Order: sequence, then C-alpha cells, then structure tokens
Amino acid sequence: MSLGELIRGERLYLGFDRERDTLIADMEKVSRRVSEIISSVQKDIVIEGHLAVDAVPAEEASIVFVLRRKPEELKKILEERSYTEKKIMENLAAEILDVCLFEAVKKFGVGKVCEIDVTSKSVDEVVEEILDVLSGLRECRVGVVDWLGDLEAEGKLEEYLGKF
Repeated sequence: MSLGELIRGERLYLGFDRERDTLIADMEKVSRRVSEIISSVQKDIVIEGHLAVDAVPAEEASIVFVLRRKPEELKKILEERSYTEKKIMENLAAEILDVCLFEAVKKFGVGKVCEIDVTSKSVDEVVEEILDVLSGLRECRVGVVDWLGDLEAEGKLEEYLGKF
C-alpha cells in the first residue's frame, strides 16, 4: 500500500502546502486508517512511504526497510519530477542527515530496521535484495551509508547543505 495513494484517494489530508507543492497529511486519520487495514487482512502487507514511520504502530511492524539513495542521484530524480527547489533541498537534507533511518530506528528499534542503498539499482535488484533479507540470505542491518561523511570528504557538503 502506498501511503501517498491512500492519502490522496481517501482524502486523508488537511490541506495543501503551496510552498512545498504537496498535500498536508492528516496523520491522525492516516494512522487510524492504516490500523484498520492492518487488522482487516490475514497476511503480511507492505506499507510504502516516508510517512509510514508515523502511520504504522510499532507493534504491527515485523520488519522496516529504509531505502537510501546517493544525494547526487536523488537530486537528479527529484529535478526530473519537477520538485520545487525548496522541496528538493529538504529531501536532500533529510537523506544526507539520515532522518528517515533515525526515525525508523527510534520507533521500531534497530533489530527491525534494514537499511538498503538503492543507488544505481533497478527496481528488480532492490526487490531481490529485500527478498534476500526476508529469506535470511542477506543480513538486515543499519549503518550501510554515510552520505554526510562522503560529501564532506568530497568537499561537496556546502553544495548540499549550505542553503540551510
């Protein structure tokens, strides 16, 4: 389930943020709806989206995958999607500073969180890596990437975080 599609499709939002060009999710309604969906199915489900950490009850998650992408590649993708400069910079800062990873570990615990670097990988390659983790062929771990350290070593940190 894509949280973005759920929010749009079921109108689980409070309004529209013009500055960021995005809907403002009503997280109380989103959380309640996600809990309803989880309790109504008798099988495992995948909940996708950066808001999942806020929408899924900790006790309901068996494993959490945090997909990471090198900032240079992420920037190109966001530009191709015609994101505003502000939204691009916010997304890049969040990626560089490990925000989604930190929030996932804080809520679900390090034992349930798997960090995967998806840089330059196809969807099929990422799915294969996830399936390998689920089947025990690959270790589930965090600390896979250090974009902050990499950018600092390359002298590019100011380029990505200098506007904040």
